[in-house]
Amino acid sequence: MVRKKREKPGVIPKLPRRSFLQRLRGNFLAGIVLVGPVALTIYLAWTAITVIDAAIVPWVPAAYNPGTYLGADVPGFGVIVFLLFTAIIGWLTKNFFGRQLVRLGEGWVSRMPVIRSIYNALKQIAETILSQSQTSFRKACLIEYPRRGLWAVAFVSTDTRGEIPTRTGVPEMISVFLPTTPNPTSGFLLFVPRADVVLLDMSVEDAAKLVISAGLVTPPTKAEIAAGVAVRRPEPVN
Repeated sequence: MVRKKREKPGVIPKLPRRSFLQRLRGNFLAGIVLVGPVALTIYLAWTAITVIDAAIVPWVPAAYNPGTYLGADVPGFGVIVFLLFTAIIGWLTKNFFGRQLVRLGEGWVSRMPVIRSIYNALKQIAETILSQSQTSFRKACLIEYPRRGLWAVAFVSTDTRGEIPTRTGVPEMISVFLPTTPNPTSGFLLFVPRADVVLLDMSVEDAAKLVISAGLVTPPTKAEIAAGVAVRRPEPVN
């Protein structure tokens, strides 16, 4: 019978030393976590700037294009022109003359069968996204999905109105958006009775991090935050 060697109390056993490949793999994964988001952000931003420049700069007269005098295109010049042009159009639509022009243009578009549908859909989406009177999501919540006993994080959109509460026989319902992991931009629109919605204390941003990380990034509770503040609070001086 082989006896196991007893370790002396208070002595921490040595961990096995990692090989060179294991250390290289760990360093590579740590670098990906830092470099990946930065590189992807720069790539997407540069792609957007390039696309906008390619669409806008050819319409700018050569006399007003700095590339004519520098001998090379200026990256981002088309983006600046686009922003200024959009701001001017927005300023014009605020006065009476501009509103009349918009109504005249929308009247022409409304007579075009296919373009009318596309324009109205895009306009509705833009007004919904850019509206400042309502926030996209008010609170984070929990709902039982896909069955009783299983809980999922969702976002409260608004109170359900119209035909849906009447048809279901539930007068008080809430429209919630159930995101998917790890891409929270896709998901499901659910109409849930108000009594079945559990509101959370965490912010919408913290709930989105929880969904994106597949539960790996858990925001602290109010009690944990209060305890952390209490620890950092300096002691009173007698």
